[in-house]
Amino acid sequence: MIEKIITLENISLVDFLGAENRNLKAIAQAFPESKIISRGNELRIKGNTAEIVQINDIINSLLEHYNKYGRVNAEDVSTYLRQDSIDTVFKVDNMQEDIILYGANGQPIKPRTTNQKHLVETVFKNDLVFAVGPAGTGKTYVAVALAVRALKNKQVKKIIVTRPAVEAGENLGFLPGDLKEKIDPYLRPIYDALEEMVNLEKLKFYQERNIIEIAPIAFMRGRTLHNAFVIVDEAQNTTSMQMKMLLTRLGTNSKMIITGDTTQVDLPKNQKSGLVEALSLLKGVEGIGVLELEAKDVVRHRLVKKIIEAYDKQPKNQQ
Repeated sequence: MIEKIITLENISLVDFLGAENRNLKAIAQAFPESKIISRGNELRIKGNTAEIVQINDIINSLLEHYNKYGRVNAEDVSTYLRQDSIDTVFKVDNMQEDIILYGANGQPIKPRTTNQKHLVETVFKNDLVFAVGPAGTGKTYVAVALAVRALKNKQVKKIIVTRPAVEAGENLGFLPGDLKEKIDPYLRPIYDALEEMVNLEKLKFYQERNIIEIAPIAFMRGRTLHNAFVIVDEAQNTTSMQMKMLLTRLGTNSKMIITGDTTQVDLPKNQKSGLVEALSLLKGVEGIGVLELEAKDVVRHRLVKKIIEAYDKQPKNQQ
């Protein structure tokens, strides 16, 4: 009998091994002549050479699965145990490759349109991405999903979300409550998305420790954002100076997604949209991705798509 030790680094043991090590127990039951013991972040496998090789291959495949989707469930373990060859694993992976992560209730979260899928691919390839398009196209939702995925996979240490509060002129002092309570009404769509993707207890834990940080744009000045996934939402309502300031906050090992709808600028008429200006100035810069979503990408009520199309047909000078 020989022994092999596998060290599990930079992963959530609960998400990988399952509650009460259920995933590990399922593998052990499939190989009754071997022993698999979990000690801290180490897996110790004792058995004959042939079984150890099989178990090692399955665990490595499950680690690849975890790194893609941020979680391993009982069905995933069963799938890999049933495989006849490594080729089968790749086929299974390809069937599920669109999944960004599994949500708070275990539901798969994935792109629902071709352009949403292109957005995911663009973010994987670039550290700075502009996602522009009309309301309801899933820009913010996909951005939040990618941020949560990066956090769960320990690719970043925190998520930072910021959004201009144009209606209050970025001067939130007259609103009741502390800073969080003042800015929260403008960030409700972000919270809705987060609550679908992270269970409430863990979300509260992240926020209390500023692992998920919600901040108005004015409070981003002077900071350098290292090891962070930054989401700038409703960016069409940033001014030129605000946008320049935000873009120059990007630090090492960080990603930034800037979302907005250039047709819904709420700034005063004499102010240029920072998003519109940035799209023009940074066009073609290597390392910066731009993805435009359209009315066909709307995933809200079927009437929303028709409403957007009707407004798009209206001459610009009448809008």
